[in-house]
Amino acid sequence: MSTLALTRRYADPVTGTDQAAATKTESLDRFLRGVERRALRMAELAVGDLEDALELVQEAMLGFVRRYRDKPEAEWPPLFYRVLESRITDHQRRRQVRGRVMGWLRGGSDPESATDALAQVPDPREPGPAQRAADQQTRTALIAAVARLPRRQRQVFLLRVWEGLDVADTARALEVGEGSVKTHLSRALAHLREHLEQWQ
Repeated sequence: MSTLALTRRYADPVTGTDQAAATKTESLDRFLRGVERRALRMAELAVGDLEDALELVQEAMLGFVRRYRDKPEAEWPPLFYRVLESRITDHQRRRQVRGRVMGWLRGGSDPESATDALAQVPDPREPGPAQRAADQQTRTALIAAVARLPRRQRQVFLLRVWEGLDVADTARALEVGEGSVKTHLSRALAHLREHLEQWQ
């Protein structure tokens, strides 16, 4: 479902024809298109599967439009990422329970296979083979290092560095204090510097 279809689906049918409602729908559509790709990458890093990530981002967009479309536009980024993080957390809990149940039924473990779809996306600028190989190795190392971060550090890193939210918006999105955001970001950066030293 397209982002525009999402916003129109939840537009108020009574006021949907007036100019203010049309402008709000256009703003929502623009916002969702702007966060869609980054949200997908964040979800994929969290859950390790592109199809699950696509589903989670769509669920987050639906939930965001249902609940927060009437909030001021400036509040949308932290609210959207709060909804997305909630969907990711729920998904991970369900996967853990499913893994434990299946492991018990099989009498062993239920390893999840994770593919790195991001690393397989071609670079549209088409660098030479040597540069492409170096970029691929760097990207793979970065994604692996971010995926190994403790959950809260990964969330803070992605929202602050990848998404560019400020400390206050990150704190609102994750429902933690600003001091906690700063601490987790500092620890995440230290961890990444240590594990990516050869790529710097």
